[in-house]
Amino acid sequence: MTPIYLDHAATTPIHPDITAKYATLLGAIFGNPSSIHSYGREARKWLDSARKTMAQSVNAEPSEIIFTSGGTEADNLAIFGTVTAMKNKGNHIITTNIEHHAVLNPCKQLELDGFDVTFLEVDKNGRVHAEQVRAALTDQTILVSIMFGNNEVGTIQPIKEIGKVVKNHQAIFHTDAVQAYGLVPLDVEELGVDLLSVSSHKLNGPKGVGFLYQRKGIDTSVQMYGGEQERKRRAGTENVPAIVAFSDVVTIARNTMEENGVKYKEFARKITSIFDDQGLTYEVNAMESVKLPHILNVSFPGTDIESLLVNLDMEGICVSSGSACTAGSLEPSHVLTAMFGEGAPQLRNSVRFSFGLGLDDELIEKAAEKTAEIVSRLVK
Repeated sequence: MTPIYLDHAATTPIHPDITAKYATLLGAIFGNPSSIHSYGREARKWLDSARKTMAQSVNAEPSEIIFTSGGTEADNLAIFGTVTAMKNKGNHIITTNIEHHAVLNPCKQLELDGFDVTFLEVDKNGRVHAEQVRAALTDQTILVSIMFGNNEVGTIQPIKEIGKVVKNHQAIFHTDAVQAYGLVPLDVEELGVDLLSVSSHKLNGPKGVGFLYQRKGIDTSVQMYGGEQERKRRAGTENVPAIVAFSDVVTIARNTMEENGVKYKEFARKITSIFDDQGLTYEVNAMESVKLPHILNVSFPGTDIESLLVNLDMEGICVSSGSACTAGSLEPSHVLTAMFGEGAPQLRNSVRFSFGLGLDDELIEKAAEKTAEIVSRLVK
């Protein structure tokens, strides 16, 4: 059978309406937007238009958008840039134990460098609570970094409530919204965040481009030294063709967000319904939380994740056991470990299905039926 791609939380195919234009832009917009001649001015025009689109998508001002090479750089700029700028005001950082490694690892490095880092624990649904943040805040806290939606189980954090807690504190509030951007509405004013990271390749744009929203008046120290691009906040010539392609796909995502949300929730319902019809024993992880619509993380008791993934792949079902950044690791998911504890069976039997462009009811049904068949065969 033709492979069925159900790993859109890892990365997504470029939208077909964007592919041809992107290819054309690569040859057409080669000028440096910092140059004053006609080619540079043309590139600057495209760049400014894209920046305006990005700003509108999160209810920000164009001057508050910093283009980066992706979500990882945006997270690193937010974290290292903030603590460097704020180090004279304290050395305490608050985050959670289920963050993406683009946040976790910088925080762990800062801990080695002498910063005091609090890793908030989540409940069984992968959720942290605003009162935990309030209790953890001290007069030394300079950064709070909590992801908007989890990339493995889909749990949405109470960012708006946390924003209210942090509002009158000196701490800068950052959220990694890479997995949520383009799938659910994001309004930086409503959320009360100072910094917000996103990436293009999670919503059918090209890889290697993203942005960091930085609220006006918030300082982050430069982390890349070179030219004066991005208002001296991020050196390096902007990847204009990719940025323009990214802005085009953002427009598509905003126009189809509600429709896609309904569709992806129906995909999840259809999969579990087929599992029920097949008499499968399973459990949806983070079942009781408010979640991103495109992620379904399922535990299959009696199975082993390695043999399950191999058998699914052999049948053309492309899924994962968690974050793509650790897919080659034998270590159990840090997210599921945080939710269920060390040695919990869910760490060795959970699969993430994630939905996106190109899927329909027929493909979802085929994938669910084949998954049920494989699980039934592998249950010990």
